[in-house]
Order: sequence, then C-alpha cells, then structure tokens
Amino acid sequence: MSASNTARRVLARLRPAAAPDDVLQQELAQARTRLRRTRTQLRQARQKAAGLERELKLTRASLRSPVHDLVLPDRVAAVIEQVAAEKLTYLSQENLATLATLVLDVERRGLPGAVVEAGTARGGSAIVMAAAKSPDRPMQVYDVFGLIPPPTDADGADVHERYRRILAGESRGVGEETYYGYRDNLYDEVTDSFDRLGVPVAEHGVELVQGLFADTVHPDGPVALAHLDGDWYESTLTCLERIAPVLVPGGRIVLDDYWAWSGCRRAVDEYFADRPGYVVERRAKVHVVRV
Repeated sequence: MSASNTARRVLARLRPAAAPDDVLQQELAQARTRLRRTRTQLRQARQKAAGLERELKLTRASLRSPVHDLVLPDRVAAVIEQVAAEKLTYLSQENLATLATLVLDVERRGLPGAVVEAGTARGGSAIVMAAAKSPDRPMQVYDVFGLIPPPTDADGADVHERYRRILAGESRGVGEETYYGYRDNLYDEVTDSFDRLGVPVAEHGVELVQGLFADTVHPDGPVALAHLDGDWYESTLTCLERIAPVLVPGGRIVLDDYWAWSGCRRAVDEYFADRPGYVVERRAKVHVVRV
C-alpha cells in the first residue's frame, strides 16, 4: 500500500471526528436564525392580536349602543353599580349603561317626549333611566307588579315551557334570589328602591302604572325613548301598537327580549314588516328608530 493511500485513509478517519462540531455549529446558527424569525413573527402576531382586540371592543360597543361619545355622570354610574349590587335587574351593567347613554343622548339632542319602560320587574333599569333623564321629562313605568301574565298560542314552545316553570315555582331571581313574580307588594318594593337609590319617583317625574299592558299602556303624548321588556308576543305587540305611532323622529325603542323569546321576536317582525318610517337595528338588544 502506498504512503499516499495510507494518508488518505488516516484523513478519512480523522474527518468524522471533526465533523460533528462543524455540524453542531451550523445547526446552532440555523436554530438561532429560526429563533430570531419566530420572535419576529410572534411580535407581529401580538401586534396584530392587539389590533384585533381593539377592533373587537369597538365592534362590541357598536353592537351594544349607537352612542359612543357620551360619558356617564358619576351619579348615574353609581346608580348602575348599586342596582347591580342589589340585584334589581337581569340586565348587565353594560346594558344598563347603554340605556343610560340613550337617555342622555335624548336630552343632548333635545328630543321631545316621555321616557317609557314596559316591564320593569324589580325596577333596576327604570331607576337607571330615571337617574339619567332630566327630572322635568315625564317617565311612565308599566308593569303588573306581580306574576307575569300567561302567553298565548302566538308564542312558541320555549315561552310556554318558561311559563310552566314560573307557575311551578321553579324560577329564580338574579343571584338565586326570590323571583320577582313571587314577591309580595312588588309595587311598594319598586317604589322603595327608587327612593333608596336616590331617585324618588315624585321628584323625578316618574309614574309607576300598575296593570296589564292592554289596559294601561296609552301614552298621552310623544315618546322619545321606550324600553320594552314584555317577554311574550301579545304584551310586546300591544306596546308596539301603542308606542311606535307616537315615537318622535329620531326616537328609539329598545326591545329587551327579541333574542330571548320567540313570541317577542314574532311580534317585532310582524309589526315592522313593510312598515315605512322605522329602521330596525339588530344589535345586542334590537333597537327600532323612527326616521
């Protein structure tokens, strides 16, 4: 065997010993490059996610309320917090703030007419709306102040099942408290809640009207803003038939139960089908605007 062949074989044996270190260095460099690229992509992804989060918040806000340039006065914000703390409503604080903002917008624009709530339960949302409005603006709050009336054949199975549970004593209020329909003297309780939260009805132009909507909802003047929480088909339709015609241009109806109960949804869809002069806005709560 020649010396040159021997030398080549020796070098061949030596190269694998050096190769792993060279490969390791190359792999390490490649890993660092990939890491830098991944960090850049992660940073970009975080920036994009933050932008999407901002857009989502704006979208949620726009779906909840058409008004975004009003700040709630401290006294109104405090009433909302107390209403929530005392579990006087099924509405979230965000939805209460929307109602308050709509009232403030009515005042800002100088729209004529009353503020109306039909279906008040324990009075929480009505108290918030009364706190936000001018004491000189009239407000009517309609309710049976007792057990909700039964649904009709125009309501769906979901409504009838809900009413069965109510009659069976299976319903619970907010935070597992006593359901408002099972409470004694609900009218007096709601009146006392207005007083306790610093919005006494006599000083804020609020009238609590007890009875069935069919017997009581007869606005004697224009309406600027109405919050309808009648649950079922007949009660919702009655309110729409009585209130929508006297809603002022630019005035608004907020329907609490459109997405919740089939009867309310049917009444709204039927009443406003091919009815000119109104725009139905399908927000978190459905709004109807008189144009």
